[in-house]
Amino acid sequence: MTAADIGLWCELGAADLAPRPALFLDRDGVIVADTNYLGRAEDVRMIEGVAAAISRCNALRIPVVVATNQSGIARGHYGWDGFRAVQAAISEALAASGARLDGVLACAYHAEGLGPLRIADHPWRKPNPGMILAAGKRMNLDLSRSWIVGDKATDLAAAAAGLAGGTLVSADERERERARLLASKQFSVETAANSAAAILSALETGRLLGSGPS
Repeated sequence: MTAADIGLWCELGAADLAPRPALFLDRDGVIVADTNYLGRAEDVRMIEGVAAAISRCNALRIPVVVATNQSGIARGHYGWDGFRAVQAAISEALAASGARLDGVLACAYHAEGLGPLRIADHPWRKPNPGMILAAGKRMNLDLSRSWIVGDKATDLAAAAAGLAGGTLVSADERERERARLLASKQFSVETAANSAAAILSALETGRLLGSGPS
């Protein structure tokens, strides 16, 4: 949690002088397997190929930022200590492939949360754009050239107001239809078989253009 807000997590890298596009990623179902309320480090299962894909973004100096809803905290399934342990396990797994995350934001608030975490429509909870906007402001990101990868339409909806587009990696046809409805002249919607393919496609098609090694 942050010092100022018990329902939010915000860990962001330093801002660059010149705005750069970023890659935003959901966590569960995109970076790690979704185990339905992941709150233990021993349950972390990295999705195949995603660490190598993130490493390519790192090499191109494209910031990689996680934006994740964590209603399991609000519901009492685990706490921020569990979230911290999971993030440490993810960072360790990424480092083994020469990869890293440049930012992690999380929102625990939920309509069915317990006590003070019972907030139905917090600005940071996707599909609201609060986490993306906060990262953009604090890291000086060019959101208009940024991309998001998620496994739910709500991930893409959080980005539809300001990012160039997003890729859905869900095979659920209902999610795909919801995502397709978000497409516009300003926001492109793609689908991919998995998150590694989604990230690599965004790089190879030029949707994400990095500045190269420093």
